[in-house]
Amino acid sequence: MNTTINDNEVKALISLLDDSDKEVFSHIEGKLISLGSEVIPFLEDAWSHAFDAVLQQRIEAIVHKIQFENLLEDLKLWIHTNDDNLFDGALLLARYQYPDLDQKRIQESLNQIKKEIWLEINENLTALEIINILNHIFFTNHNFSGNTTNYHAPQNSFINIVLESKKGNPLTLGIVYLTLAQMLGLPIYGINLPEHFVLAYCGIDDNEQIDKKNVLFYINPFSRGTVFGKSDIDVFVNRLNLTPQDNYYYPCSNKEMILRMIRNLANSYQKLGDTDKVDELSQMITLFNVK
Repeated sequence: MNTTINDNEVKALISLLDDSDKEVFSHIEGKLISLGSEVIPFLEDAWSHAFDAVLQQRIEAIVHKIQFENLLEDLKLWIHTNDDNLFDGALLLARYQYPDLDQKRIQESLNQIKKEIWLEINENLTALEIINILNHIFFTNHNFSGNTTNYHAPQNSFINIVLESKKGNPLTLGIVYLTLAQMLGLPIYGINLPEHFVLAYCGIDDNEQIDKKNVLFYINPFSRGTVFGKSDIDVFVNRLNLTPQDNYYYPCSNKEMILRMIRNLANSYQKLGDTDKVDELSQMITLFNVK
């Protein structure tokens, strides 16, 4: 906490949050937000003892604003670091709706699935045989599937909910699948198709390095890991009346996937008419320095 203010002063500020004077409230709100996350326990304690619904709403709004400011800072750091771990980026977005999510428990559930796959694969297997094993454990043993009934629901963009419900949209389902592949050291990457998201299994070059321009085949996690080829993407792109571009066929970056997740979520809230959330997500999008 800011060293210029003590616990009693924080409590004194909070006691003024029910002031009917809007200017007084605005000043108190700004002061509390400036103090950061260390005042949240005080706010939560005050909320639990408040009997006024308006006061509770004011406290909730302040807590959210503090958490959102922290999230923006963490997202900015993730964007501008070279170690832009994909799953860490997905967890950041999940924190938007679930600021207190248990990241350790989420990682443990992933580790368990990864272990099951790892025990079944070996270096003598072909790429297709490895994917067949991964598909069986992911889709059959753990029952992951595409959420076709609530395709545009916001929960499809929160990775913790996807792991709990075993349902997601093409992007989030693909990111869980891709995260497991990365944990296993498999050369699988995301493909940012328009109106869809799939994965690519890449080959290696003459120097035994992964060649992202050498796609052996594509994988569709939204269709239980169906494997397909370049000609199928040709047909898909043609059906959308689009001109073929390299990014429809070759891997995208982790930042591009997380940016698309945020845009998907903003679109979900737009459909629900939640303009406040759309505005906040727009702030997150601007951090990527995109138009």
